[in-house]
Amino acid sequence: MGMNTASWSGNREPEVVMDVNTTPLIDVMLVLLVMLIITIPMQLHTIPLPMSGDATAPAHKPIVHVLSIDFDGTVSWDDQILADSAAVEAKMREVGAMAEADQPEVHVKPNKLADYGAVAAVMASVQRNGVKKMGVIGNERFAS
Repeated sequence: MGMNTASWSGNREPEVVMDVNTTPLIDVMLVLLVMLIITIPMQLHTIPLPMSGDATAPAHKPIVHVLSIDFDGTVSWDDQILADSAAVEAKMREVGAMAEADQPEVHVKPNKLADYGAVAAVMASVQRNGVKKMGVIGNERFAS
């Protein structure tokens, strides 16, 4: 905060200073900016998957299928390459058509260099076709 001092003319009368005090304006603008930042909702780009809270162990060992996503977007179902997204959709439709108790587990295993769009497309297909037992594996190496 600065203060303007008037210069003295020869007749010892102070000159009128015509500057606008901008400090209150800046304070008000900063308060409004902080209020705007606080009230802007956080953008979430998620795929909602309902997670069950059932902690009981299954009576028998479940069937597990590994769905691998390679760095170039190639999708494999139990080490067999699926030709395109229609083949992935068909596999998910096949698993989703089963009763929930009979559904095998689908473990999605993306390569660390895989495009996020390819992983998100597979997870969206899982959700769209009603696959209830899905997990992402291979990310334990990133735990701190």
